Amino acid sequence: MLFNYHTHTKRCGHAGGEDREYIENAIAGGLQTLGFSDHAPYPFPNGHVSYHRMSTDALFEYAESIRALAKEYEKDIRILCGFELEYYPDYHEEEMQFLRQVAPDYLILGQHFIHSEWNSPHVINKSDEQLLRTYVTQVIAGLATGDFLYLAHPDMVGWSVPKDVAVREYERLCQFAKKKDIPLEINCLGMAEKRCYPTRDFFEIASQIGNRVIIGIDAHHPSTLANKEQTGEALAFAQDLGLQLIEKPLL
Repeated sequence: MLFNYHTHTKRCGHAGGEDREYIENAIAGGLQTLGFSDHAPYPFPNGHVSYHRMSTDALFEYAESIRALAKEYEKDIRILCGFELEYYPDYHEEEMQFLRQVAPDYLILGQHFIHSEWNSPHVINKSDEQLLRTYVTQVIAGLATGDFLYLAHPDMVGWSVPKDVAVREYERLCQFAKKKDIPLEINCLGMAEKRCYPTRDFFEIASQIGNRVIIGIDAHHPSTLANKEQTGEALAFAQDLGLQLIEKPLL
């Protein structure tokens, strides 16, 4: 495990530790590239305040901190400044203009809600067929923008819907990702916390279709970046399913 692009900071409100601690643990864990991708701030036009991401006021401070540390540690590790971003069709262009103020190195798509955050549920493991169809359609539309490096925790909706429905929808998602050559993430946080993802059923589909996959630590605490046991479990998962694991940095 030489690189990780999925790293949060305490600014999102559900992670801990200082930026410097993440970097020092990444070095201790043998990483050569560390990408920060905290939940992107979102200036919603109706004034909604999200408690799942950093505040809009933190945008410049975040970028300045990461880039100052990148320069400080440049002899030890490569540091990138990115964001994990939801795709909300009605607000995406305005959001991209907002984020371009700090010229992020990359974005990863992490879809936790459909439509928007104030009028739809968190998608994790919902047993709703229509929600799954909408989730897949919205994720495909997000990937079609070309704005995202890869898709984080692609199977977050889970498999509590009838399996034939889940297979059909996730085949649709995997086929599109394959066509666009967009990697799918094996999420270490979900694996470590025994969440509904990553699912073997989903990645069996990805293996059959031939999707490229990437391991994402999804670090919410500095120590996880030095946890080789956790990344080893994800690696074994990929090897067992014969997945096309990305072994060289994307950036």
